[in-house]
Amino acid sequence: MAMNIFRLAGDMTHLASIVMLLLKIHATRSCAGISLKTQELYALVFMTRYLDLFFSFISVYNTVMKIVFLVTAFTIIWYMRGHRVVSQTYDKDQDTFRYIFLVGPAFVLALLINHEFVLTEILWTFSIYLEAVAILPQLVLLQRTKNVDNLTGNYVFALGAYRALYLVNWVYRYFTEPGYRQWIVWVSGRRVRRLIL
Repeated sequence: MAMNIFRLAGDMTHLASIVMLLLKIHATRSCAGISLKTQELYALVFMTRYLDLFFSFISVYNTVMKIVFLVTAFTIIWYMRGHRVVSQTYDKDQDTFRYIFLVGPAFVLALLINHEFVLTEILWTFSIYLEAVAILPQLVLLQRTKNVDNLTGNYVFALGAYRALYLVNWVYRYFTEPGYRQWIVWVSGRRVRRLIL
């Protein structure tokens, strides 16, 4: 993937959203208002998307970002599940979205519509489809509790901004890179934009 200002801004916005969330959890010793289901879905997205860490090197930047996203995803999950204080603030009674209804269809779709029918490509495609809907449990939780603190709101906004910047990145690449076509990514990206707007 070629680097451009829109991709860099998207990556930094995504990283900022995660840092905001980690700072909120660490500073307040609370994960109230945060969906563990969404965090687990993002961990699954990163695990299936970044399998190429084991057999492909693109750049130091790319490798570092992948590792950071994996580590931070599992750190958030650890805080919410394992930290003796923070885990007590998780409201599992409100965070009841059944994410099998997201994982199952994303996997079936990845089996049916992918660039190439090989395991790593299917898992990468699955991660694209799943990321398009991974925010749903968080949005449902926010709607149920109707209690959105600033940091949680900023986290959700930054995730939306990251996806919007990636949309601009794809448009930019379409016009500047001969032969650039990523239909799966484009359609999934439009789905995210619609969910957030």
